[in-house]
Amino acid sequence: MGTVKRYADGMSGYEAATAMAETLLLKLSRFAGAGRSAAAVLDRSDTLSLAPASAISPNGTCRLIAARDGWLAVNLPRADDIDLVPAWTGCGVDEPHWAAIDAAAQATAADEMVRSGVELGLAVARLDESASEVQAARLHRLAPACTARQRSELRVVDLSALWAGPLCASFLADAGHRVVKVQARTRPDPTARFAPLLDARLNGGKERLSIDFTPANLGTLLEDADILVTSARPRAFDTMGLTPEWFLSRRPGRVWVAITGHGWMGAGAGRIGFGDDAAIAGGLVDWHEGRPRFAGDALADPLAGLVAAAAAFEAVEAGGGLLVDVALSRAAARAARAA
Repeated sequence: MGTVKRYADGMSGYEAATAMAETLLLKLSRFAGAGRSAAAVLDRSDTLSLAPASAISPNGTCRLIAARDGWLAVNLPRADDIDLVPAWTGCGVDEPHWAAIDAAAQATAADEMVRSGVELGLAVARLDESASEVQAARLHRLAPACTARQRSELRVVDLSALWAGPLCASFLADAGHRVVKVQARTRPDPTARFAPLLDARLNGGKERLSIDFTPANLGTLLEDADILVTSARPRAFDTMGLTPEWFLSRRPGRVWVAITGHGWMGAGAGRIGFGDDAAIAGGLVDWHEGRPRFAGDALADPLAGLVAAAAAFEAVEAGGGLLVDVALSRAAARAARAA
């Protein structure tokens, strides 16, 4: 069921991710983060209780499920996701959700499970669905480049949360830029609460600000920003009239770094994706007795963060006016194919 993936020189999926991280860290050392190691970037076991990788993700929220004709990753990190399982599978509301998903998947094609799950807003992906998309960062020019010399200290607004976006912005802080981590008062980044050591690594070098996320407040906040880092899907910003075209056209030289599960533009723009299911979409897995298993803990997250940081520096050097579109699934695909 599915193609058995083999990495070069007998590498595991985690070793493939490590090799990609080391390459990106070497590239980033020209700008910042010279003291960081791949192991430190990819590992958060010092601050979270994680199980060994298997058919269940180390954090326990994502599982590999056998469909009729392939493999799926199904991620249910929130109570609201579990509440959607009856609508997705047709099971009763009192049935165990994982058993219901197993039964439905065995009788259904993998692509159909993905299609119907995505329509409901679930983080579900088919193994290898993004395997050919190895350009993890895509730079879209939406405004003219700035020909004048940029300031040595740029102003960075970090609206992202969890892992990939904050990791990207931490490299900008290490480079000496002024980074402000902005959180919604009603929905703060939970990392400080559930993983304080990780929060210190990702956000310790940033200023912090809590505001109400209204169009007026965000518009004022972004007036002086040179770089914007986000991890929400496009529709979250569309409702407030905040688009890359608006942000980039307000002043020459600006850069928007958009990190999402399956890309800011294109067919995957509206999809939810987290580090574990996106890694499976990219094909970054290990195999055991003909069955796939997770290669590590949400590996697509830190890999995407490194890709985004390197692309952010590249976009600044190119004069800005660029949307940096980074997908977690494509970052995982790049690691899987480069090994």
